[in-house]
Amino acid sequence: MDYYDILIDGISPELYVSRIVHGKSWIAAELSDGRYGIALHDTLQSRERMFPTLVGMPAREAAGAARSWNLLEASEGMAVINAFHNTSEHMHELGAQCGFDKSCTKGMVTEGKKIALIGHMSLQPGALDGASEVYIIERSPKPGDYPDSACEYLLPDCDIVIMTASAAINKTLPRLLELSKNAETIIIGPTTPMCPELKALGISRLSGMVIKDKTAFERWTLEKPGSPYPYGDVFMI
Repeated sequence: MDYYDILIDGISPELYVSRIVHGKSWIAAELSDGRYGIALHDTLQSRERMFPTLVGMPAREAAGAARSWNLLEASEGMAVINAFHNTSEHMHELGAQCGFDKSCTKGMVTEGKKIALIGHMSLQPGALDGASEVYIIERSPKPGDYPDSACEYLLPDCDIVIMTASAAINKTLPRLLELSKNAETIIIGPTTPMCPELKALGISRLSGMVIKDKTAFERWTLEKPGSPYPYGDVFMI
């Protein structure tokens, strides 16, 4: 099974999508039992949608939109996936550690390691202490960054790879995991599905979030871009 199959097949068949909310930076999905999740809002719509709307669809079917090449629709699909997996109850069942959003390497040996970051990330000071190399790989590189094509050359030799979960929306994440198969891989960010079955793909750690105040989150995201972390709790498994 691939990344998407694992996430979609685990969704309860009786649930359906009751709402989709398009915010400035984030898309939210609410399911029929009140579960609520978010994903990065990718605006690219160069291809037609798979479905006219996800609202009213069975959640498992709607989650299949994560495979869409209409990336706004794929963002909606990932929000549906996260609405199912990223709940406080699920985090409690898993015994997930709370509050590790910027300390994703806590307990890992970084001394002398080659570390790649897929995208610019705000990590806890000291998170990469002692690394022999730190590569920042970006689709829109800044001075000192590597372009995303460097993944093919750099990742196979890295010891630790930290990647943003939003790479699942543009479909680059499966290839990133393949290139990083010899490394400890960490997937982070609000788009991360907290699904431990993903670790069968060689993923070492997942760091995602649970929205706690959806009313305040929606009020904010409909008006402003930015980080959603003030509106939820962050967990690591």
